[in-house]
Amino acid sequence: MVQTKTEIKLVNGTFTVSEATDLLVSLLEEKINFHKLHRLSMGERFPDSDTDYDDTRIHELMHERTRVKNLYKEIQDPLAKLKIEGTLSITIED
Repeated sequence: MVQTKTEIKLVNGTFTVSEATDLLVSLLEEKINFHKLHRLSMGERFPDSDTDYDDTRIHELMHERTRVKNLYKEIQDPLAKLKIEGTLSITIED
């Protein structure tokens, strides 16, 4: 029997502000690169392909990356700790 829903704990811990920023920016950059490569691949294989979704996600993720960097600048306490919990929920769709 195939499990229809799975959860993966991607991030779960307490980090310094610098560590948290590095971690979140790295995750966002990986997703940005994924969509850039997907857009490029689609364009090479299917020159008339619609890349609106990838374009939109790249823009959204770049905005989120800026928000993370701004958060880092706003936290004045160098000893502050940030708790990050990130779980991926994966569901099989028909």
